[in-house]
Amino acid sequence: MIELLVKYARSQGISLPPGFAPKTVKWALSFDVAGVYLGVLPLGDTSIKKNPGQTFPCCPDLTQGELVSLKGGAHFLVETAQVVALHGDEKPDLSNPKHRFFIQTLCQSAKVISGLDGVAKTLEDAAVLQTIAKDLAELKAKPTDKVTIRMNGIYPVETDVWHAWWQHFRDVLRDKTRDKSSASGGAKMVSYASGELDTPALTHPKIIGLSDVGGIGMGSPLIGFDKDAFPSYGLPQSANAAMSEETASTYRAALNHLIANHGQRLAGAKVVHWFSHKVEPENDPFAWIEEPQAQTELDALHRAKAILNAIRDGTKADLADNHYYALTLSGAGGRVMVRDWMEGQFAELVDCVNHWFSDLAIAHRDGRGLAPNPKFLAVMGATNRDLGDVSAPAIARMWRVAAHGYSIPSQFMAMALARARVDIIQGNPANHARMGLLRAYHVRQGDKYMEPYLNEQHPEAAYHCGRLMSVLADLQSAALPNVDAGVVQRYYAAASSTPALVLGRLTRTSQYHLNKIGGGLAHIYEDRIATIWGSLRDNVPATLSLEQQSLFALGYYQQMAKDRADRAERAAQKKQQTIHDEKENSNA
Repeated sequence: MIELLVKYARSQGISLPPGFAPKTVKWALSFDVAGVYLGVLPLGDTSIKKNPGQTFPCCPDLTQGELVSLKGGAHFLVETAQVVALHGDEKPDLSNPKHRFFIQTLCQSAKVISGLDGVAKTLEDAAVLQTIAKDLAELKAKPTDKVTIRMNGIYPVETDVWHAWWQHFRDVLRDKTRDKSSASGGAKMVSYASGELDTPALTHPKIIGLSDVGGIGMGSPLIGFDKDAFPSYGLPQSANAAMSEETASTYRAALNHLIANHGQRLAGAKVVHWFSHKVEPENDPFAWIEEPQAQTELDALHRAKAILNAIRDGTKADLADNHYYALTLSGAGGRVMVRDWMEGQFAELVDCVNHWFSDLAIAHRDGRGLAPNPKFLAVMGATNRDLGDVSAPAIARMWRVAAHGYSIPSQFMAMALARARVDIIQGNPANHARMGLLRAYHVRQGDKYMEPYLNEQHPEAAYHCGRLMSVLADLQSAALPNVDAGVVQRYYAAASSTPALVLGRLTRTSQYHLNKIGGGLAHIYEDRIATIWGSLRDNVPATLSLEQQSLFALGYYQQMAKDRADRAERAAQKKQQTIHDEKENSNA
């Protein structure tokens, strides 16, 4: 995984040497050429409500170990508003070690960036710092927000004139702590990433962008051994996963880039993915799972089939040898947690995505065509009352199901069934993703009779019991439209678990409803009930297992959708007949 991340960073041209990293900055302190303070400038797209700021691709960066060795050190050119301007401090102290260090590095770098010594002098003025802090407060800047320097209309951090100076600064710093800068005291070890001999870094840089899934805003390490229980064989810290500082910096650049540009938050986790060769966004199967196209466009199912055919007939031969890689990440206890790792051939991924959507396909609740392809989060949300209750391990497991074509775990079927039962009893609109997930469970268990639409030839009695319950409920609704507690509210729970005790009695009492509505509509319902009992014969189960209860729910739903479609069709035919009769009468 680390090796592939390193390859990705280098192929994308985002690999930076140690001591450099991209950083997102929200504010710039503006100065003129003489170092006179001019004001605070917001960075990034200010039209966005939650403007993240502007990302500078190459900023000076110190490791946590280097900062600790400096005993009050700070980053150069880009730091927090609290460090640079003492913003947020109740009693601003000009002797603050981090603030002093920031000022000192500005002075020292003035030999390569003319004018920074003037800025440093201004930032030592207590009155000016008060003005800056006031300006930041008016703009609602947080003390932890990153700020940089803008001098005479130029951002020094965007130039490269300071790069050599900064590398020399770090070399001097490392020379002072030579025995502490390497996990092996300078000795070479076999790198976990390359298999070659490298001097292992003592600590690894932090991964950012996971604060919304349990991570820390300032970043968390992917690899770290800061507890005695973690190291082994007497190796200190990151010597337990030996990698050079350059390799660690490169995989960090890859992960940060992927999280920022190709990361999709899925409830309590974040998924990042990439390919061995370039794939156009419209051909990205992972994007289809996350956010399927609208039904009015070329939907994910048809797109997957089109890509598969193009690969097979050679139209897109370049995709045949392509490979995908995907990580599911979250933060926990100040660390980056790798919840899942997947890799495989692109064509296999497309095929699995094709099956994912075809297996989830379910009739629309109104019976008119299929429901839209569900988003991945909609499928996960179908298993819980609230999407926020879905755990990161559950997301990783279902993500693997979607990408590899595995069976739906029974626990997800049971959870979706419980929520579907609540919806039915409470009269809530049926959740398409929930019913699709129940269907996909049976399809992947080998049920070749489980179609998206009603299948009157399905061999399972539990399925027909659900159908019967739906027809009986619809009949009561037609006869008694204003009833408070109907058949569903009173009997669905019992019928779905012990149908033999309930359905016979409900069928007998349905005669009252048939007599009430009378006419041709009564004959329609009578025929439906008789047909379903013909499928059941004497095979009404005494009890149903969870799997059978899910078949009951699917039978109920698909019969309901079919009846709604038939009712709409009859209404349309009646309307057409009325229009025809009116025309005939007018002509007469």
